[in-house]
Amino acid sequence: MSTTPVTPKAIKTNRIGLQILDYRGGKTTLCAGCGHNSISERITEAFYEMGIQPERVMKMSGIGCSSKSPAYFMSRSFSFNSVHGRMPSVATGALLANKTMRSIGVSGDGDTASIGMGQFVHLMRRNVPMIYIIEDNGVYGLTKGQFSATADMGSKLKTGVVNDLPAIDICALAIQMGATFVGRSFSGDKKQLSTMLKAALSHQGTVLLDVISPCVTFNDHEGSTKSYKYMQEHEEAVSEVGFVPYFDDIAVEYDASTTVDVQLHDGSHMRLRKIHDDYNPTDRANAVKMLMDVHEKGEVLTGVFYVDTQKPDFTTLLNMVDEPLATLPQERTRPGREVLTAIMEAHL
Repeated sequence: MSTTPVTPKAIKTNRIGLQILDYRGGKTTLCAGCGHNSISERITEAFYEMGIQPERVMKMSGIGCSSKSPAYFMSRSFSFNSVHGRMPSVATGALLANKTMRSIGVSGDGDTASIGMGQFVHLMRRNVPMIYIIEDNGVYGLTKGQFSATADMGSKLKTGVVNDLPAIDICALAIQMGATFVGRSFSGDKKQLSTMLKAALSHQGTVLLDVISPCVTFNDHEGSTKSYKYMQEHEEAVSEVGFVPYFDDIAVEYDASTTVDVQLHDGSHMRLRKIHDDYNPTDRANAVKMLMDVHEKGEVLTGVFYVDTQKPDFTTLLNMVDEPLATLPQERTRPGREVLTAIMEAHL
């Protein structure tokens, strides 16, 4: 009896020969159904599909449910879990030590918009080259669900407590402070979030992505403006985002008469399909005004709000050498005795 040999199924790899398994992390310990887990999956897919070497990535975080997320993707990358609200300064220092690394920071609305606000605004104004993701659920998930600074006025806790304080719009603030790629998405919108992440990986500067991520334990009930149901009923996409990687030939169907084409630093193009005829993602003032207008209407706007590919990033402004500072020999980083002596003599 003859048998037909079974041909082993080819293992799918990306452009640098790695499998999707090479980009995964540990098993999540977050609540089942948590939107943060969906974000981790999209990050994993984006880095895999873009062919980023995991060992060339720094993962940064602060404190909170969101800041546990880096453990759940790219276990082969370097990772640093800082103290509450201090991730921006740690990330800035790490990138200055080695600007050849890619950096992705994951924070929460509490970690960023409350205790970390002072550091957050300076990261934005410096245009530090990193992707900064806020997993935004409007509550403090690790301390029993109190309102965070991004909770909308009038929203309710499960206990019935109503928030009577105005919310901070992180996206509007980031645009005003100097971030050069700003957008908002929803953890349940896989296609949009995945595309935005891939575009973000090609941007040279600060990328701020505010991702609404419902807390299934404390903030997914009737009366919450950060719940799955509320987002499904109130989300309005400002643009349909299509991203064409520089190293891949991918056809994207779109209406040329209503599309803005943005060229990124590495030669890639991001195509934004406009819903509003007068909307321009390179118009900084209009982007802030639009966010303020839709907030007054109680709507949640998603998409890429602002892009600036011309502003130099922080490492460029500092005119740093090409080699990573962390690898330079001591004689190139520390003045010799003769230099110090000359300085002292000049001030005698």
